[in-house]
Amino acid sequence: MKKLVLFSFTFALLFSLLPTNEAKAQVLDGIYEKEHVPSRRPVPYSQLREADVMWKKRVWRCIDLRQKMNFHFYYPINRINERMNLTNLLVYGQTHEGVVLYDADENDRFTTILTTSEIEGKFDAGTQERKIVQDDGTEIVKEFYQPINYAEVKQIWLKEEWFFDRQRSKMEVRILGIMPIRFTEDPNTGELQKIRLFWAYYPAVRPILANHEVFNRFNDAKRRTYDDIFFKRFFDSYIVKESNVYEDRRIAEYRDGRMALWEAQKIKKEMFNYEQDLWSY
Repeated sequence: MKKLVLFSFTFALLFSLLPTNEAKAQVLDGIYEKEHVPSRRPVPYSQLREADVMWKKRVWRCIDLRQKMNFHFYYPINRINERMNLTNLLVYGQTHEGVVLYDADENDRFTTILTTSEIEGKFDAGTQERKIVQDDGTEIVKEFYQPINYAEVKQIWLKEEWFFDRQRSKMEVRILGIMPIRFTEDPNTGELQKIRLFWAYYPAVRPILANHEVFNRFNDAKRRTYDDIFFKRFFDSYIVKESNVYEDRRIAEYRDGRMALWEAQKIKKEMFNYEQDLWSY
């Protein structure tokens, strides 16, 4: 009897030491351990004083993620190891890195803080209930978790300020905020809806943007970070709003279609001409 108990105990101990399917393999997925990007810091800005700013203009830009040049913000839709798309990274930053996300109200002022459940509600995700009819005709309510569908985010808005620094005689730009836009169909009418998800205060999220890489289609060994992409303006966009006396109304409120694009180009050209007019050739 004692031998049987000892044999059973030994067998159970050996079985517990065997690897299971649920265990995660701790192997290096590559030929070297990446140390550069995880330890990166944001690209430092030049020192700026209020007295040095002789001109300033606030604009809002739209980055359409369906354009090929902007694919690095859209993909991967699902996380691949440490690689995440921009919206996924911002939501991850809120749940794991203490990033604060703000309600995307019409004023764009970074005032109302959103919780994790409120962010999930913007995506129609999170814990939901569904009625199920059983074989006997009775109905029961079951809870299930609906994950966030990041594929529905098709646009990114930037809130930024352009200014002329007379100390260095240079026109520069500083991004103030990032706002993802979700495209979805109205379940009742079937019409396309554009839902403003949240605002992320850009100076506060720069550290996490600097620690996550973006896919480089030309060289896997030289991948940029999200902070590099924004700092070097490696994206295509168009202006959708500017600061104005009409409570910063959007261009779409007084122009539509092709006329709205022409108005955006007009604002861009005015900013360019201001800098050029400061010099004589």
